[in-house]
Amino acid sequence: MSLLPLADAQARVLQQIQPLGTAMVPIGEARGLVLAQTVQARENIPPFANTGMDGFAVRSADTQGATPDSPVDLQIAGTIAAGAVAERPLEAGEAMRIMTGAPIPEGADAVVMVELTAVDSPDSEIVHVNAEVGVGNHVRPAGDDLTEGTEIFTPGIVLSPAHIGMLATLGLQEVEVIARPRVGVFSTGDELITGPEALGPGQIRDSNRPQLLALVAEAGLEPVDLGWLPDDESVIEAALRTGAETCDALLTSGGVSMGDFDFVKTLLRRLGEMNWMQIAIKPAKPFAFGTVLGTPIFGLPGNPVSSAVSFELMARPALLKMMGYENTQRRSVWALADEPLLRAPDGKTHFTRVRVTEANDGAPRIRSAGGQGSHQLSGLALANGLAAIPDGDGVQTGDRVRVIML
Repeated sequence: MSLLPLADAQARVLQQIQPLGTAMVPIGEARGLVLAQTVQARENIPPFANTGMDGFAVRSADTQGATPDSPVDLQIAGTIAAGAVAERPLEAGEAMRIMTGAPIPEGADAVVMVELTAVDSPDSEIVHVNAEVGVGNHVRPAGDDLTEGTEIFTPGIVLSPAHIGMLATLGLQEVEVIARPRVGVFSTGDELITGPEALGPGQIRDSNRPQLLALVAEAGLEPVDLGWLPDDESVIEAALRTGAETCDALLTSGGVSMGDFDFVKTLLRRLGEMNWMQIAIKPAKPFAFGTVLGTPIFGLPGNPVSSAVSFELMARPALLKMMGYENTQRRSVWALADEPLLRAPDGKTHFTRVRVTEANDGAPRIRSAGGQGSHQLSGLALANGLAAIPDGDGVQTGDRVRVIML
């Protein structure tokens, strides 16, 4: 089987993925989801004129000519706390204490911030105003942020914490979004164990499943732990069927190389419609994608670094598209190599695990994060980027390299 360019492999997968349907979710659970409705302001925001400062509400005309050396004295006619309203209109020659966010009293047209005033004692009925202010000083008019009926958000935006705050400001308790995909992850193999017990002959600890579950969660998807499965065809088939019925997508690792023969590969061929690929990248050359009982399944390679890189390059973009994202790729930057990153020509792009730092001039710089073997998870754990090293002999110190930020 010839090697498939990465872009072609990604396109093959993405063209078979469609966004899920919509769902109404509480706004507190909507961060990272894609909006599926138009949101309009149902009222003016703020709903009333209020002050942006602690100080005194005044008639601006009453402050004309005020200076620190020649202050204007006004009668204190009351106090307005946030959440309260004035008991009566403000009259000429008066001032009312006012706290940030409190409504401007009728009759007032400005606020003098407290730093520009003085009172002789806490019980004083007179405030000395040390500066003149104009109409509207520190007054936030009704509708200063949004007016009733304004279209604020349109379908397709990814909801951030600021969006959630705005939805709450509008009084919304739930919002229509593209549903968050449930992604099932399972591992198979009698050689796998979990926990701290001593390894027996031929045993290894299961790192792929915890790692993939964390990657799924980090991408904003809902991880579903389908557990560890022994090398038993009936058990694996039952798990595949259950996962396909209860999840929107499935992830498995191992059993996708050309020479592999295991129960997962056998069952995927029997139950699913699979596309087995050899991609022109290192690590993560073998990859499988298809459907099992109509549910998309991503077959990732078994080595832990290969599994993670395969998820980043192949599964993650597809799962984000399923969640309605238009931009499904990680952010990438151009960085300068602080050391040689060498490799041998083999017809593949190598994704070297690197540490990205910022130089004094602000330019990103990279160094190897450690061991680059597909089994050397420590190097990946220390990395914050994948440097795409083109086919050839590698790059030298000072060369520019495209880096996918993790």
